[in-house]
Amino acid sequence: MASYQSLGPIKEHIYKEKHTGGVTLKDVESHMWVKEFAAFLKKSGKLTIPKWTDIVKTATFKELPPKDNDWYYIRSAALLRRVYLRQGVGTGSLRKIYGGRINRGSAPSHHKNASASVIRHALKGLVEMKLIANHPDGGRMITSAGRRDADRIASQVMSASQVAVEEAEEEVAIVAEE
Repeated sequence: MASYQSLGPIKEHIYKEKHTGGVTLKDVESHMWVKEFAAFLKKSGKLTIPKWTDIVKTATFKELPPKDNDWYYIRSAALLRRVYLRQGVGTGSLRKIYGGRINRGSAPSHHKNASASVIRHALKGLVEMKLIANHPDGGRMITSAGRRDADRIASQVMSASQVAVEEAEEEVAIVAEE
């Protein structure tokens, strides 16, 4: 039988899921997982949201606060994903990751870091939920409960994308018959 690399991106995931014992966070698209995990955090109601989330900017180079009311859940989910992928990551490196370019008018743009307060509060909330913990060498690491929840959401995202692919294949087959 051919190797799973030659099967294509979607079928490769299906093959890996059947033959390696499950889907992990690394197997699904990041933006889909972050949206689903943010919905999970919102539905659980365990993540405490600070009062200042409606007026705060996420970085000094931003002009306005985020328009989405659920931005704090999305940022928390994205932070959990980063901690999952790289154990021991701290606030300083996360500030660099979520930073961006500042518009300095006619002068060249420069990189500015994101707000440490937003990142720190989101990480504290995830620690209170026992999804992440402090790493012995500094930074944060994912707990077994956090890994379990992340992989469970990833498998839900994967199954939803498989259903969408199957429906698209059926539509293509119907159009091809006509």
